[in-house]
Amino acid sequence: MLIPFNLLGQKQKPKNKSWYDDKLFHFGFSLGFNTMDFNITPSQTYLQADSLYPEVSILNPGINIQIVTDLHPANHWDIRFLPGVSFGQRNIRYYKNKVLYNANQRLESSFIEFPLLLKYKGDRLNNVRPYVVTGLNFRYDLAAKKEYDEEKPVYVRLKRPDLYYEAGAGLDFYLIYFKLSVELKMSNGLFNVLVNEPASGKEQYRNAIDKMRSQMWIVAFHFE
Repeated sequence: MLIPFNLLGQKQKPKNKSWYDDKLFHFGFSLGFNTMDFNITPSQTYLQADSLYPEVSILNPGINIQIVTDLHPANHWDIRFLPGVSFGQRNIRYYKNKVLYNANQRLESSFIEFPLLLKYKGDRLNNVRPYVVTGLNFRYDLAAKKEYDEEKPVYVRLKRPDLYYEAGAGLDFYLIYFKLSVELKMSNGLFNVLVNEPASGKEQYRNAIDKMRSQMWIVAFHFE
């Protein structure tokens, strides 16, 4: 009884045409969702009495919008440039003697980004093809403040430029008229983005943090 079912599972399905894989260049667009985070290294002073301990609170969703430019130099390899924008925010909580001290440090980010990625594709199985991707992404934060705003109780500032290392994996779905790719990617900042200058009278918020690197998780949908 099992033999006929096994044979049916091995049948080759009709493959949709993939003219974009045959071209040297092709283009598309991408929509995605992100969660932004910080990898915080607390200052050693937090171990002392009456010092603050910082951590990122609940993660908030953001969005990504990109233009896809794909160079196809070989059968299994693509070089991809995806300029675009991304929006999100991160909230830092401070604890004093294990009691919540301040939970209103909301840092919003509006990035212009320029990722350059290398994509390696596996063999196509019917109308699905797995792949992995890695590369670098330069981001510039337009929402980072040059000076502290006295009307907002935010006492840490971020540097605007940063360089990220990115790695992820996904699936290419070959549809009748276009290719849809679903991708999960991790993006880690390589540099400390915390501005050294503390807010006047609120130095404890900046001094509680030694280093702070950005981190981002992205689920993207590419239409090519």
